[in-house]
Amino acid sequence: MAKIALGVTSSVSIYKACEILRGFQKAGHEVQAVMTRNAARLVSPLLFSSLSGRKAIVDMFADDLPWSVAHVALAKEIGLLVVAPATANIIAKFARGIADDFLSTFYLAVEGPVLIAPAMNAAMFLHPKTQANVRELRSRGVEFVEPGRGYLACGDEGVGRLAEPGEIVARGLELLRRSESLRGRTVLVTAGPTREPLDPVRFLSNRSSGKMGYEMAREAIARGARVVLVTGPVAIFPPAKAEVVRVETAAEMEAAVLREFPQADFVVMAAAVADFRFAAPAGRKIKKPDLPDSLALVRTPDILKSLGGRKTTQYLVGFAAETENLRENALAKVKAKNLDFMVANDVAAEGVGFDSDDNQALLIDAAGAAAPTAKMSKRELSREIWDAIEKAHARRR
Repeated sequence: MAKIALGVTSSVSIYKACEILRGFQKAGHEVQAVMTRNAARLVSPLLFSSLSGRKAIVDMFADDLPWSVAHVALAKEIGLLVVAPATANIIAKFARGIADDFLSTFYLAVEGPVLIAPAMNAAMFLHPKTQANVRELRSRGVEFVEPGRGYLACGDEGVGRLAEPGEIVARGLELLRRSESLRGRTVLVTAGPTREPLDPVRFLSNRSSGKMGYEMAREAIARGARVVLVTGPVAIFPPAKAEVVRVETAAEMEAAVLREFPQADFVVMAAAVADFRFAAPAGRKIKKPDLPDSLALVRTPDILKSLGGRKTTQYLVGFAAETENLRENALAKVKAKNLDFMVANDVAAEGVGFDSDDNQALLIDAAGAAAPTAKMSKRELSREIWDAIEKAHARRR
């Protein structure tokens, strides 16, 4: 069973953290408590040590920590980080990347799912800064158990009560199940643009940033998959655990994909492959006076269509960037290229698609059933897409 880290901060509802710890234990999981210093002033760490059977961690530099770089080592061990109760302070630290104690430093090292259960005064929770921090964390894939309404420790009534321990445990267990859903699977993802050179200086390309493909790879890793990421030239960092294959041209991407395709269970073709290349690229820079008035172009290979004709057991997912007739154009590609699933984007819509951190999509399965998503961060959207892919894949089997 998975090991869970339970972050505990200095809310009056700290006593409920004991029930949360017990709930995870009853489900068969080990729990490591990580307390802030102020939480340790409210309740002795000995209580959490006794309940968990593992010494609660408070001090970043404690002499008795059993790991040389404890926060990194623990991050590699756990399958889930739950912070309950979570104060406005720890939410702000997480959102802004402040790492000044064990819990906030540990959070930055965690690559798996994170669940936060806020608990604070209603005015603090509804403050624009707190809400902005919550939105920021959600956009990065952190999940929240919304606080309840009722009588608060300060004597006020309103939103801010820690959610019930049973609800928090149930959500945590749900995240753990999702984090194992692709265990043992190999996922091949393509991302970014390709560049087709005219000469060593100039090239033909497109506006793809690679962000959506990288988030699809990141989410597959979070679900336990081995991920091979074939990426065109982009200006973002790949997920730490991805096996990265860097390419530049459509021909190089085709060769890399065909090499990896036989071992893949899921193939997610999120790259924006250039449709044309120059017929006669030059090995040296063409001087401006020597540039012709027109340049001959030839089509690049349709990698996605080629895979549709080759697939056996692979589940093939395509991406379509459209500016009109989104559903009709996407459905036509599903049939023409023998796809199992399609993610269609209206790149003409404002604030989504190319160069944006946000996106929205129309998700289409092989039977033609289409489901639109709301506008959200590409990190959040990758989760919705994978949920839909896994459901559609289960139906096909």
